[in-house]
Amino acid sequence: MARSWQELFITDDALSLAPVVEEVADGPSDEPRGRFARLRDNLRKTRQALAAEVGATLQAGDLDQEGWERLEEALIAADVGVATTAEVVARLEREANNDDLSSPEALNRRLIELLVEVATVSDASIDLRPEPTVILVVGVNGTGKTTSIGKLAWHLQQELAKKVVIGAADTFRAAAAEQLEEWAKRAGCDIVIGPPGGDPGAVAFETITKARSTGADVAIIDTAGRLHTQADLMAELAKIRRVIAKQLPGAPHETLLTIDATTGQNGVRQAQLFAEAVAVDGIILTKLDGTAKGGIALAIARELGIAVKLIGVGEALEDLRPFDADEFARALLA
Repeated sequence: MARSWQELFITDDALSLAPVVEEVADGPSDEPRGRFARLRDNLRKTRQALAAEVGATLQAGDLDQEGWERLEEALIAADVGVATTAEVVARLEREANNDDLSSPEALNRRLIELLVEVATVSDASIDLRPEPTVILVVGVNGTGKTTSIGKLAWHLQQELAKKVVIGAADTFRAAAAEQLEEWAKRAGCDIVIGPPGGDPGAVAFETITKARSTGADVAIIDTAGRLHTQADLMAELAKIRRVIAKQLPGAPHETLLTIDATTGQNGVRQAQLFAEAVAVDGIILTKLDGTAKGGIALAIARELGIAVKLIGVGEALEDLRPFDADEFARALLA
């Protein structure tokens, strides 16, 4: 799983091997240890709810059936998911008689390892080798989609020196285009905006045209917030994808779905149903700092087999970050 922006993306550019970020007043600058500390702090609601119960249960010594049930309840309360929790606790219980797992500390370490394992999904990277790479971002209104697009564009430009064009194909919500325009200015990238109520497919078309004509590396296209049950909007999304594919074979190269972590298991269900309607390559899991249900990241990965590629843990630029299963599990329990 990705630890840095450079590790998240697949690219032929040698510049991607090292950060190229300049000194920016509000840009990310914390080192790995600082990033981990910040992640722990931003996940404190989930950590406080989960670690206290898990710690107390494991510190009790030899676990009886009631103890294992308490451990299950703690994980389920953090929205790790019933199926994922049952699998993890069953494995831990089977291994608990091993001499190497005789102490509470060893059990906790093994629990972290098991959570990392279930949260690890293959193909957790984003391939930026197509020229230009087209990233389509979809999701329900209110999940932080527009803000995530702006932050993603900023990081691509500032940290990987990639030229980015944003397409404001959410023509139904005027505020979305205005918000993206502000982010485009902040990131120093071009943006294509259509008229209010205009054809989103036309905006997507113009975005790719501009990306190709200006030599941009990445085109990020926003779409109107929708539910999988909204047949007309889902049909429109399919149309946008057809327009993109017709103009640039193989595109969109990456489709990212934003999910609001505060919705817990409803978010898992939403991701499942959305993925059935639209090909989803990865998840942007937002608002993890505002919930005690951070286990949803593990549930999505294990139960849906979709990689969580980016997480949002706050309002700052550095609070949109590549998801790292090991770092995430340790932030919750270590």
